[in-house]
Amino acid sequence: MKQRTLFLGLVIAGSLALTGCTAGGTAANTPSSDTGVGGTPAQGGTVFVLQNADFSHLDPAQGFDGGVNNFYRLIYRTLTTQGAGEGAEGTEIVPDLAVSLGEHNEDATVWTYTLKDDIFFEDGTPITSKDVKFGVERSLDPSISIGSPYAKIVLDIPEGYEGYYTSGPLDSIETPDDKTIVFHLNQPYADFDAVVGQAPFTPFPADAGVTATSIDQQPIASGPYRVTEYERGSTLVLERNEHWDADTDEVRTAAPDSFEWTFGLDGATIDERMIAGQGDDRNAIAGSVQASSIARIQTPEIQARTVQGLQGCTTYMAMNTTKPGMDNPLVRQAINVAMDKQAVKDATGGSQLADIATTILPPTVVGRQDFDLYGTDDQTGDPAKAKEMLAEAGYPDGFSFVLDIRNQPKMQAQAEAVQQALAKAGITVEFNLIDTSTYYEVIGTLSQQHDAAITGWCPDWPTGATFLPPLFEGSQIFEKGNSNIAQLNDPAVNERMAEIRLMTDVDEANAAWGALDEQIMELAPQVPMLYEKTVMVLGSNIAGAYSHAGFSGGTDYVSIGLKSVE
Repeated sequence: MKQRTLFLGLVIAGSLALTGCTAGGTAANTPSSDTGVGGTPAQGGTVFVLQNADFSHLDPAQGFDGGVNNFYRLIYRTLTTQGAGEGAEGTEIVPDLAVSLGEHNEDATVWTYTLKDDIFFEDGTPITSKDVKFGVERSLDPSISIGSPYAKIVLDIPEGYEGYYTSGPLDSIETPDDKTIVFHLNQPYADFDAVVGQAPFTPFPADAGVTATSIDQQPIASGPYRVTEYERGSTLVLERNEHWDADTDEVRTAAPDSFEWTFGLDGATIDERMIAGQGDDRNAIAGSVQASSIARIQTPEIQARTVQGLQGCTTYMAMNTTKPGMDNPLVRQAINVAMDKQAVKDATGGSQLADIATTILPPTVVGRQDFDLYGTDDQTGDPAKAKEMLAEAGYPDGFSFVLDIRNQPKMQAQAEAVQQALAKAGITVEFNLIDTSTYYEVIGTLSQQHDAAITGWCPDWPTGATFLPPLFEGSQIFEKGNSNIAQLNDPAVNERMAEIRLMTDVDEANAAWGALDEQIMELAPQVPMLYEKTVMVLGSNIAGAYSHAGFSGGTDYVSIGLKSVE
């Protein structure tokens, strides 16, 4: 049986008006996509990328955010991947190294894939099923297993298995021949085609001496580009992988000859260079502009090279339910009531760069329900009511906690808005600043977590199945690579998640995830704050650019190039 996986109902705002939009109750309420920038790329040339921080990891077993997953597609391939294109076209799961989507047994617990012909690593070695198996096995090593968690969650893994380097091969992944790979799961999982498109399913040569640390220093490419120069925190250069065969790849256009990243630039410098668009910056792309630059990009010339979109994510403050005080639901509810979300929105850039969030699930997730359990007038918070709740919880003189934040201007502005809002309710917030490149790794390590953290989550495919379990299921609390920052382990929530996974009706399951959102928010393990947007100014010679719904609204690397090659 073959299953076609399509992210139904997901539409991204490829050209949102700068006045912003109102988040609706379901995916059907989100704005529709429009055309990107620049037409069809020419072959050749170099695309320059200006970036504030380096990627978290070059090893796909370790990186796990929209930006690095977008980058991985340039150098790595997986059995499946997300499509290339705007809106739903970009979030359809399509074959990549596999000839088709998977074939599965009746209850979707055994999945079989067949590899294409003429697929190679950067040294010309053919990619086999054993290489795919090895890539998954090494990703389960506890020392590097901090990336996408789905392999750990759904594969049939024996208790005590610690990855290839410690425990050896995994029996639940079979390779009957060089072209066939069979996965045995521990549960029915209808979305497994999306799972094998996750970065930990990247193949690596099983017999090439790959270690737990070597890939992070020197990747082995299976995609159209290979890393030829890398100075962490400074520069990264990709050049063509001559052994990549375009005939085997329906997703990547690979028009440029090379890509060159510059890291460590502050946001103001990046905006200034992109707006001016001089020299090599005509051939450059960057992330979303800062709030202070919005007014400067309203001219027709700059608007013509601006791409905008919803990130499809929720920015929130997670509260560690294992910490004193935060282990009391009434305290967490009081913090929700005290939060001035309008101030956080203003600190982010106002309606042009964010909408206020009231639910965990963002508007792009199918089945999302619209509710607001802790709403206040104009979303500015109710400190008086919050004080009453804190007194009832046993904190009549207030409450204090430490907040983990990124050492980045926008995130610090958000944190300061949180600090000022909660101070009105007698809540003292102290900051713990963490480097942007290592932020997710630090807050995902239980021993390094503090009382709360400002972070965000984007669906790996837009259903509640990739949003609520990673954030709130007790079985998904890991010592390292933990995304359940709240460390919520509520029996009723865990039981409901298990029930939803057994639902065979997709619409019923999607509705159930939407309802579970409200059930979880009654426990208040987080404060949903914003649904953020991206506004990206591109170089005037960039072609084929659009906001990709699957990568936090960023410019899709695999489709861009130059209008003309000089």
